[in-house]
Order: sequence, then structure tokens, then C-alpha cells
Amino acid sequence: MPEYTQKHAKAGIDAKLPEIECWQNQFEKPDSRQASYEITIVIPEFTSICPKTGLPDFGTITIKYQPDKLCLELKSLKYYIGAYRNLGIFYENAVNKILKDIVSASNPIRVEVTGEFNPRGGMQSIVEASYP
Repeated sequence: MPEYTQKHAKAGIDAKLPEIECWQNQFEKPDSRQASYEITIVIPEFTSICPKTGLPDFGTITIKYQPDKLCLELKSLKYYIGAYRNLGIFYENAVNKILKDIVSASNPIRVEVTGEFNPRGGMQSIVEASYP
């Protein structure tokens, strides 16, 4: 098996994926005296491709966020996540890319993205990324 390269490490990070659309939050928090709320989205069928081996990776992506002015539109999020299916990207990079793209699309107050990936070679990886 060849050594890992920078090409492997950067694979998929700059991939053009479907846009994550948003809709206006009807309960945005205009001042600190109002209650806020949190949205959790669980995606149990995440798949991507290991850029080194070409083998599929499977896992669950959990997105937990506190919206500000915008909420994530679920149909577009489904298409966005589905685009990873044939994308060569390490799952550490996938979790960070998902976080970056959600922040770019919706500018939430805060967001956490967790990827729990199925065991491979007797080891399971859990990757967490958060904003701010």
C-alpha cells in the first residue's frame, strides 16, 4: 500500500457540493432576555469514500445547532449530505467541512457536528467539531 500523501490528506475538502438552503427563523432571539432553542438533526446513513483505499466509510452525523436568523432546510441538507456518498474524503475532513458549510450557509449562534463512524479494523472513530 502506498504512503499517505498531501493529495490524500486534502482530498474532498474543496469539493463543490449542493447548496445548503435555509429559511427564516420565526423564533430568532432579538435580545438576551428571550429564550433560545436548539435543533438536533441525526443522519444515520452517512457514507463517503476513503481517498487512500477507495473503500466506503459509513457513519452517523449529528448536527446540533442554535439558530440565529436562519434554520437549515432539511431537503437541501439531505442532498448536500448525499453528495458525500461518492466523494473521496477522510471522515475527519468531512466533519469539519460539514461544520464549515453549515456556518457559511446559516451563521448560527453555535453548532456542533459529530461523526460517529462504523468500526474499521477493530477501531471506531468519533470526530467532533464546533463553532464558535
